Amino acid sequence: MTSPRPSLIALVFLLTQSAPTETTAQVAVCRSRDSLQRSIEQNAENRLVELKTRIPSLEYELRYASSNNFVGKPMYPTRTRVTFLRKPAAEALQKVQQELNHQGLGLKIWDAYRPHSVTVAFWELIGDERYVANPAKGSGHNRGIAVDLTLIELPSGKEIDMGTGFDHFSDTAHHSFNQLPIQVSSNRNLLRTTMEKYGFKYYEEEWWHYSWPDPARFEVLDIPFEKLKRMR
Repeated sequence: MTSPRPSLIALVFLLTQSAPTETTAQVAVCRSRDSLQRSIEQNAENRLVELKTRIPSLEYELRYASSNNFVGKPMYPTRTRVTFLRKPAAEALQKVQQELNHQGLGLKIWDAYRPHSVTVAFWELIGDERYVANPAKGSGHNRGIAVDLTLIELPSGKEIDMGTGFDHFSDTAHHSFNQLPIQVSSNRNLLRTTMEKYGFKYYEEEWWHYSWPDPARFEVLDIPFEKLKRMR
């Protein structure tokens, strides 16, 4: 019963009905690969792991490297074929994938690490913290600890019915929404309980979004994918 994703026009109309959240806080942003390398040398958990190097069986559908997203245009270079999480989050996600594989299921990744400049672009377009992160604070994606994902059947790769698609801006996508078919509720619960079992935290408004805890431990990054890919 996957619902159509609300259009960007509809979302903008919705946001005009209430004032956006504002903040005066400003987060430090790391834009230097050398600075990140020094951080990794001080603490190995700061390393950004390209997910398929650790979990080759993952399915990727990196939505922001295409026009199939709520903006309707690529926000990453269209050649982007990699995505990253910090080392402890990547290790935990590997355990999630292994457990799901025993049930004939796997994970499809829609997004993980997101450069801070892309969050700025989202904020300029939407400007509401219910739907996009405020770049003045930085996001879990900017820190390399958040992942957007869904369940797929193996070996077909078919997505499991979660009731809505990715980036569906309505209460239907909330974890607390209870007007769902039993099977959809069961599918969401399976994803949530498995992710939580290995340490991830869910985000109430988005059934697909999970983050590693203690975000303050990790700096906000604005480093292009290709530069991260070339890091040792």
